[in-house]
Amino acid sequence: MRYLMIDHILYWEPDNTIVGVKNVAMSEDFFEFHFPRFPVMPGVMMLEALAQLTGWLHAISSNFREWFLMDRIIKCGFYGFVLPGDQLELKLTVSETPLEGRRVYSGLGTVRGKKKIVTDFQGRVLPLDELEDPEAQRHNFNVLAREIRF
Repeated sequence: MRYLMIDHILYWEPDNTIVGVKNVAMSEDFFEFHFPRFPVMPGVMMLEALAQLTGWLHAISSNFREWFLMDRIIKCGFYGFVLPGDQLELKLTVSETPLEGRRVYSGLGTVRGKKKIVTDFQGRVLPLDELEDPEAQRHNFNVLAREIRF
């Protein structure tokens, strides 16, 4: 199963920051078990959404030659529940770069302006063509960023 966690990209500044949205629907598979009778978006899914958003930032910043893979969470705090019907706004910014080929990011997730997740994480950058078809990803980005008019 593949979860595509970003529903809309609102803003980006190459090599610096990106803002996206995850619309949380009651039909999400993870709500079946997390938790019965009290559906809450798992924190790891919020982290995954931020990781995917970081991938999109690397893709657009490198003309769809690179993608980011998170492999270390430096710190992470959760500040309330994300529930069905919420719109989780995700923002991340570039932090320091510790080593060649690695990147560090700070992420923030909010619902209606209220903080839900704050995290710093790092990972590595890989050639996008080793993971996905770059042109298909360019098309997907254009859909998410509403660069394509239907």
